[in-house]
Amino acid sequence: MTDPARSAQMALVKGKDTKPEMVVRRLVHAIGFRFRLHRKDLPGKPDLVLPRIRKAIEVRGCFWHQHPDPSCWRARVPKTRQEFWAPKLEGNAGRDRSNEAALRGLGWDILVVWECETGPARREELERRLRAFLLGESGS
Repeated sequence: MTDPARSAQMALVKGKDTKPEMVVRRLVHAIGFRFRLHRKDLPGKPDLVLPRIRKAIEVRGCFWHQHPDPSCWRARVPKTRQEFWAPKLEGNAGRDRSNEAALRGLGWDILVVWECETGPARREELERRLRAFLLGESGS
């Protein structure tokens, strides 16, 4: 693929309002919570922020943020141009860890939801995790 074609393809990758993020938003709303999106005054601009209960939810793409679950096929590093991809993807994961630590340091609870957890087959499990996180219910 030529550089301009690759650049055009990469420009289509969204950072906000992704399908996994929309799934999580709908579930959180259905549970009965209202939230703010991408608060710029918080480290990493978390995807969903619930200020009254000081909780934040991050929805991460398995590839871009390198999901550590070995069973997640989406998190594979490309075999071509590894000298480019490996540091880029590790940098993303490192920034995530740093932002997460900063948020916790400010007294926020954080839940990370991975893209592979938002599919239809895992929707009930995701809803249980969200309920447990937001309502403090056991079983997560």
